[in-house]
Amino acid sequence: MVAESGGPEDQKPQSDEARSAFVPPAGTMQPVSPPEEDHPTSEFAIPTGVHPEASGSGGSGGGSTGGPNSDTLSSAFTPPSSYNAQQAPPAFTPAQGIPMVRLTKEAPWQDRMRTMLRMPVTERPAPESIQRTDDDTGPAVPRVLDLTLRIGELLLAGGEGAEDVEAAMFAVTRSYGLDRSEPTVTFTLLSISHQPSLVDDPVTASRTVRRRGTDYTRLAAVFRLVDDITSEDADVSLEEAYRRLAEIRRNRHPYPGWVLTAAAGLLAGSASVLVGGGVLVFIVAAAGAMLGDRLAWLCAGRGLPEFYQFTVAAMPPAAMGVALTLTHSTDIRPSAVITGGLFALLPGRALVAGVQDGLTGYYITASARLLEVMYFFIGIVAGVLIVLYLGLQLGAQLNPEARFVAYDEPVVQILASMALSLAFAVLLQQERSTVLAVTLNGGVAWIIFAAMARTGGISPVAATAVAAGLVGLFGQLFSRYRFTSSLPYITAAIGPLLPGSATYFGLLGVAQNELDTGLASLSTAVATALAIAIGVNLGSEISRLFMGVPGAVGGASRRAAKRTRGF
Repeated sequence: MVAESGGPEDQKPQSDEARSAFVPPAGTMQPVSPPEEDHPTSEFAIPTGVHPEASGSGGSGGGSTGGPNSDTLSSAFTPPSSYNAQQAPPAFTPAQGIPMVRLTKEAPWQDRMRTMLRMPVTERPAPESIQRTDDDTGPAVPRVLDLTLRIGELLLAGGEGAEDVEAAMFAVTRSYGLDRSEPTVTFTLLSISHQPSLVDDPVTASRTVRRRGTDYTRLAAVFRLVDDITSEDADVSLEEAYRRLAEIRRNRHPYPGWVLTAAAGLLAGSASVLVGGGVLVFIVAAAGAMLGDRLAWLCAGRGLPEFYQFTVAAMPPAAMGVALTLTHSTDIRPSAVITGGLFALLPGRALVAGVQDGLTGYYITASARLLEVMYFFIGIVAGVLIVLYLGLQLGAQLNPEARFVAYDEPVVQILASMALSLAFAVLLQQERSTVLAVTLNGGVAWIIFAAMARTGGISPVAATAVAAGLVGLFGQLFSRYRFTSSLPYITAAIGPLLPGSATYFGLLGVAQNELDTGLASLSTAVATALAIAIGVNLGSEISRLFMGVPGAVGGASRRAAKRTRGF
């Protein structure tokens, strides 16, 4: 027989239902207290002053929250009536309590958020909601998560490291009062999960990053937006944040296409001077790089993948070098022309970001970035090797011994390294206010490298690591004073240190069937590239650990924002 609705069968308690200690077992009648006050009561008796209707388990069903005719069942996961989402306690409280964490508010938000991300979840301090709202219920959780994902998308697409992207996303959610949020960043996917409390279902949102572009001006604008959101002095509502984010997306690049092409030529010409080229070599290398840049733009407009764009862009500089070799001129270094073209193509930005993600524990993102770098490098190798093979068939005499020629023109090379960094900064679409600083940083990097490797006789790989470490240190110093990302001050400054010469001579050895010499030179190029990335990351970590927060009043030093991994 099917029981009618509301019958005893419908009032059976669920498996997760809390039962009161005062509910008598099934089949046991509740004793009635005698009128005498000194009569002993039963252990199943309801205490005086407690009504069965409000006990949460009155009646034989043991689960109704109202009167005996109520159909509503109470659950252990139902939040109490005094629960307030705006003043919710921490989700996880360890037995020993939550230790007090002191984070100086003067520290940049990157350091504060990165510190909490590296802490265990149980030890993170409760947030102080910075952006207030007129609504007592707080901002809409889906809108906050959507804004967070859009900000993270712009940062990740602009080349920012995975840890810094997570720190920015974490900062936005905490500023709007969503403390129990966990962002996750991979190479193409952003996701964030928020759980209002232990009794509520989590809310998860994700966003896919499909297009990437190098625009450090847009990257700096996003950092300023996050800085305003996390600042107590600025009132940035959700609507205001969405409006500013839309303006950032609509902003055009600061430099037109012809300026970028000219910058590619200046970069290649300056790199050719670094390896011993003269005025004619500078002009030829610049022309080859500009021609390769225009061909790459044409391939991009046709929708070809970036692999083929790099392959096509590497051919004109190599063809220029082979053509100079066929003239049999002794005053021109064809190797300098090809090396300059390689400097303009080597993916130093992606390499630094990939190694940095690996060193900070984001191995999936690091593997994807390094795989991307490998594909770009293979594309460059394919383009140069095709031209070198054709040149050898035409009788071009390419001299692999040219790499051992010493170049003793320090002033010219310092100026060339600064011009290279300036051109690299323009190619990265940096703000005009940052170009001078990164140009000086690139000159300092070359001075340190040349003093150690050429004057001191130290290994070029070790000298490159030290110079890159100083670049990372100075880049963090500049970024802290400007409260922005450190990438605009670092990426272009490592341009003079890129292993363009070792890459060319390795490819030349492979083309001439001298595999041992070629592979040894390519191994040197890989070691130099890793030294650059590790040096930059180490310099940045040292600056975060030991450098005080800038802007102390009256010269008084402030505590640096120390970082810990939580073990």
